[in-house]
Amino acid sequence: MSHQQVKLLLDEHIWVGLAAALKEYGFDAVHITLTAYRGIDDERLLEFAVSQNRAILTNNHRDFVPLARHWFESGKEHKGIILSVQLPRGELLRQARNLLDNLSAEHLNNTVCWLQEFK
Repeated sequence: MSHQQVKLLLDEHIWVGLAAALKEYGFDAVHITLTAYRGIDDERLLEFAVSQNRAILTNNHRDFVPLARHWFESGKEHKGIILSVQLPRGELLRQARNLLDNLSAEHLNNTVCWLQEFK
């Protein structure tokens, strides 16, 4: 059985250059500020990510943890929420690559994890 590669949607507070850096390594990543959906609220952002078959990478754990809980309790599905603390750009890229190299899209479905698990 083949596993699909994780596709990422990067939230507003994530370094905008991360999408281009990940693409150089063959990963599929889009930064929300480079789309027509810039500035949307978190629930709409998660809905957009689902419509694009993408997991979200965000620093906004304060809002996304309760949102994930609400979606779980409501029976709504998402493609994954990856939480991170603020990191220097090089470390952010390294940990994102480690996550993308080690997890499949199926593994992230309906989960919440910390990027720092992939140091």
